[in-house]
Amino acid sequence: MQPGTAGGHTDPLESCSPCRHQAVSGRYAELAQRELSAFPSQNDYVTSHKTLKRFGSSEKTDCETCSILPNEGKGKEHPFQVGSPNQESKPVSLSWLRVSAQQPTLYKKRVGSRTAMLPDRKIYPLLSRPSQKSGLKPLPVVIIGNGPSGICLSYLLSGYTPYFKRESLHPHPILQRKLEEAPGVSILDQDLDYLSEGLEGRSDSPVALLFDALQHPDTDFGGTAESVLTWWHEPSRAIPHLVLGRNAPGGAWHSIEGSMVTLSRGEWMGLPDLPFKEWLKQKRRGLRNNRATAEDIAQYYQHYVMKKGLQKNFRCGTVVTSVRKVSAESISNHAQKDLQESSGSLWNSSEQSTEVFQVDGFFKTVEGDKEPFSIYAENVVLATGTYDSPTWLGVKGENLSYVHHQLSALEKAVKNNSIGIMSDPVLIVGAGLTAADAILFAHHCNIPVIHVFRRRVSDPGLIFNQLPKMMYPEYHKVHQMMKEQTAACAGPYECYISLPEHHVLSFGKDKKCIIQDKNGCQKAYKISMALVLTGSNPNLSFLPNNGMDLAMDSEQPVSPKRNPIDVDPFTYECTQEKGLYALGPLAGDNFVRFVQGGALAAASSLAKRANKNPP
Repeated sequence: MQPGTAGGHTDPLESCSPCRHQAVSGRYAELAQRELSAFPSQNDYVTSHKTLKRFGSSEKTDCETCSILPNEGKGKEHPFQVGSPNQESKPVSLSWLRVSAQQPTLYKKRVGSRTAMLPDRKIYPLLSRPSQKSGLKPLPVVIIGNGPSGICLSYLLSGYTPYFKRESLHPHPILQRKLEEAPGVSILDQDLDYLSEGLEGRSDSPVALLFDALQHPDTDFGGTAESVLTWWHEPSRAIPHLVLGRNAPGGAWHSIEGSMVTLSRGEWMGLPDLPFKEWLKQKRRGLRNNRATAEDIAQYYQHYVMKKGLQKNFRCGTVVTSVRKVSAESISNHAQKDLQESSGSLWNSSEQSTEVFQVDGFFKTVEGDKEPFSIYAENVVLATGTYDSPTWLGVKGENLSYVHHQLSALEKAVKNNSIGIMSDPVLIVGAGLTAADAILFAHHCNIPVIHVFRRRVSDPGLIFNQLPKMMYPEYHKVHQMMKEQTAACAGPYECYISLPEHHVLSFGKDKKCIIQDKNGCQKAYKISMALVLTGSNPNLSFLPNNGMDLAMDSEQPVSPKRNPIDVDPFTYECTQEKGLYALGPLAGDNFVRFVQGGALAAASSLAKRANKNPP
């Protein structure tokens, strides 16, 4: 299982942002609040929940982090504009909090700020409005989305710089020769087009192949060579930026049921300079058939943000509602300061654009209020993934209460005992991995299933025909069921019927579903509930025309598989909008291991635009 393009798993090995099992565990204890008079040390920011006990229970939770917070100092203001250009300009400040390892209590001190409780029941810092005025320049970069793409780009924009490791030997001789030509020059400052020329692999992006080849040399051929990169933290190269996300760092990975394993190999889920397998060893756990659990991945991404000191750039629990270009002159008296202190930053503040982006949105406070905000930015990076909007069939009755579009609905129904062994069958529509997960879950619970899908079982485009049987035995089992247990031919699997080359015509109020085969024959089935698991699409409603103007085909909606956003392959800047970038599935990259190449390209472009430290 791998998050990403949803039913839209575009590759047999992985995709980028979660597409299965929307589930909120609600496992963490309610944390009490009280004022803290002393400024906390860096170690106070994150405390393992393993030291915190649930109320009324000796059981310990196993969440890796408790909060994502910056080491800013007491009352330190994070100034970027809140409000529209015609409003009084006000900087934003950040509250900080601390968790005690001795008791399940959250210590929080507010400095004219707000906080939000996310679905994981953690408190995160948000934007707020102190009373001081500000009249400074827009933020250089705003990243929308805090999944793997956003985290990796934040790492690169924070001054972490990759260099070719001296005395390293890459198995690709031509790439080795190119790297040796400028060993003292950062990869960010080199010609990515030149370095990536001639590379081949499982991605269509040359920079994605390049970065993956540098981090995982020869991995597709079973090689175990170490990365040929070494990383240096150069604060003077940092570009002030902000990362906005609905969830905790890691994005939609936090919405996947934690015990599910990734479709991709575990070592491919890591981010730069912190191998996932090494982090897992520290937790005294290993990979299951070289695959990781969703819970481990989510915790790893949170830990990564902390470990690399990126938390000061992240604002969680925020929802972006609009991104549009506005005149720079109209906000010249209302723009915000840099997110970070700009002394030593390479960003060239003397370069002024005639237009900037206005990013509007809101965040939810602990009290449940929606607080609006506006941010002005020179550049905006879209890294939202594709998990937002499940695909609908568009048939009559699909909006009835028993028709669902997420696997979590089945899990909830089983938990509530609303369906069981004696229930009418559950209808599962789709032939992707999410549908397979639903079949496996229902089969485990002895719940009868009617499985409907349009393709032939032998269709080479079917994901099951692309997966190695030895590596993915559970999906091979589902494929066997699809072949051997059809309505016309009974097989060895009880409580399951496969209907290949069929499609749904309608859902009735009486819970009867009309299904039609390839010959036009129709049949009604009585069901208990329906799960339409045919994929998902990105939600770009905050962009003009839902982002369609940015796509390869501007007449069709943005789709990672069929119609991604049109970007320059070596900068990932949108070809139709200067200053707007797109990463991950939005740009057609559906591997966690490959989305990092897009972050490298964008970071390189932004650094070169700063006009310092040229190659």
